Amino acid sequence: MAYKIRVILDVEEDVIRDIIVPKTITLDELHRIIAQSFGFKGLEMASFYKTTHEWEQGEEIPLCNMSDDETAISMETCTINQVLKSKGDKLIYLYDFFAMWTFFVELSEVDIQTTQKLPAIAFSFGNTPDEAPAKTFTAEDNLEDNDFLDDESHFENIDDFDF
Repeated sequence: MAYKIRVILDVEEDVIRDIIVPKTITLDELHRIIAQSFGFKGLEMASFYKTTHEWEQGEEIPLCNMSDDETAISMETCTINQVLKSKGDKLIYLYDFFAMWTFFVELSEVDIQTTQKLPAIAFSFGNTPDEAPAKTFTAEDNLEDNDFLDDESHFENIDDFDF
């Protein structure tokens, strides 16, 4: 059995790939398939992120397990059928942390019967631009008028801090 996964590159002009893959491949294998289908070598650091159906970013699934006890989820140990279970399930894929190529990954069909050699690109539209679009990051201002920074009483005694 196989999955059809729609991958959309987050750039101004539409760049889309529909990829058919075995549903038991690891996210590490999917990472390389996506990267190559968009013209990348697949050698850069990357992460998948679980999302809601509204594309709100959730838990990270990193390329490598970086936990001390090696029990954390990673692309090496997670198969796609563990995170993409039903039609419409989504992931965000971030490739090359310097360029910040961002992809929207959605499971579009489940249990496809195919005689094709997998993985296969079922649909391709658009060309990957030469450079990733500039990303801007904003943080919520949780401090009203930065009162904390103006109040030097927090810094009177270093022994008050619990490191």
